[in-house]
Amino acid sequence: MKEKKIIYSREEMFKMNKRKLEERGVTLEDIALIAYKQQSKYNPDIELSTCLESVAKILTYRDIFHAVQLGIELDVLTEQGKLSEPMQGILEEDLGMFGIDELLGLSIASNYGVIGQTNFGDIDVNKPGIVGKLNKEGRKGKCHTFLDDIVGALAAAASTRVAQIQSEEYAEHDPSIKQLQMDLKQKK
Repeated sequence: MKEKKIIYSREEMFKMNKRKLEERGVTLEDIALIAYKQQSKYNPDIELSTCLESVAKILTYRDIFHAVQLGIELDVLTEQGKLSEPMQGILEEDLGMFGIDELLGLSIASNYGVIGQTNFGDIDVNKPGIVGKLNKEGRKGKCHTFLDDIVGALAAAASTRVAQIQSEEYAEHDPSIKQLQMDLKQKK
């Protein structure tokens, strides 16, 4: 019997996540645009390409890979009617009191701390761009119970990552901030 592959490289995880998202009608650009709009309120010099780079980087992380793959798989199985009750009905209806989809989103966003989580909350409430589209489609026969929260969380994480990178770049150019010098060599 052939052994199943369960460990993947970052490149493989990125490609598998990108493919799953695209199969469900979501592009990396859709996600980056939400991050861009969220972050450009605070930094008008931000570029969409920077947000797209952050989305791509985040999709290479193992925990993110597992969340994206699991959430989308649950949505697909729900559309196919392959879950047992009561979960089949709860996921089909995207029951507001369910909350596990938001929990999955929070777990993704929390990779970028409390700010990542608050950015996710903003996106979850306001449903900008593709998140709003997925939410509406989910009410018309498709199941995006997990996908809309996953996409919102990816955008929130990308937005926060961009802010963190820009803060570090600012600090590098501020003469009043002393750069941390770390000696990581082990002493014998």
